[in-house]
Amino acid sequence: MSTETVETAQTAEAAEAVQTAEAVQATETARTADDQYPAATAEGPTPEHADLIAELRTIRHFLRLTARDLDDEQASRRTTVSELTIGGLIKHVTSMERAWAAFIAVGTSALPDFNAMAEADYQARADEFRLLPGETLLGVLTAYEAVARGTDELLAGLADLNVSHPLPSAPWFAPGVSWSARRTVLHIIAETAQHAGHADIIRESLDGQKSMG
Repeated sequence: MSTETVETAQTAEAAEAVQTAEAVQATETARTADDQYPAATAEGPTPEHADLIAELRTIRHFLRLTARDLDDEQASRRTTVSELTIGGLIKHVTSMERAWAAFIAVGTSALPDFNAMAEADYQARADEFRLLPGETLLGVLTAYEAVARGTDELLAGLADLNVSHPLPSAPWFAPGVSWSARRTVLHIIAETAQHAGHADIIRESLDGQKSMG
C-alpha cells in the first residue's frame, strides 16, 4: 500500500471520527430538550447484562451532557478552586473506563502496579485530568465514544459476569482481593457518576447550565 493511500485512509478515518462525535453531541442535545433522563435500553445475553450496559449508557450521557455547546477554552477552564475541568474529566473517565474494560478482558496485567509508580507515572496520571496542547474537546469526546462502544461490545459478548481477576497492588486495595466482571462494571458506573457530578458543578459555575432541573 502506498504512502498516499495510507494517508487518504487515515484522513477518511479522522473525518468519520469527527462526524461520529458531532452526531453524538447533536443527539444528546436534542434528546435532552424533550427528556433529560434518557430511556437507555440495551441488548445482552441476560437481563443483567442489558441492565448494566443500559446504566453505563445513561451515566455516560450525563457526563457528556456537561460539555454541550462548549468550545475548547471553556472545556479547559477551571470554575472552582479545584483543578478539575470538564474536558479533563471526560478525558480521565475515558482512560479509566478503557483500563477497567481491559481488566475485565485480560486480567491484572491490564493495570499497573500502583505501589511501584515512579514520578513520570504520577505525571502521566495528572495529565489525564487536563487537555494538553493540541488536544480538543471534540477529540476527547470522540475517544470517549470509541471506548464506550468497545466496553459495550465486550460486555454484550461476555458469557459470565462472575469471571474474576485479582486486583493489582495498590495502597487503596486490600491484598488478595479479586473483582468479578460485574463488580468492575459497577465500579466504572460509580466512578463515571462521581465525575459527572463534578462536571455538573463545574458547568453550572461556568454559565449556569445544569444537567437536570
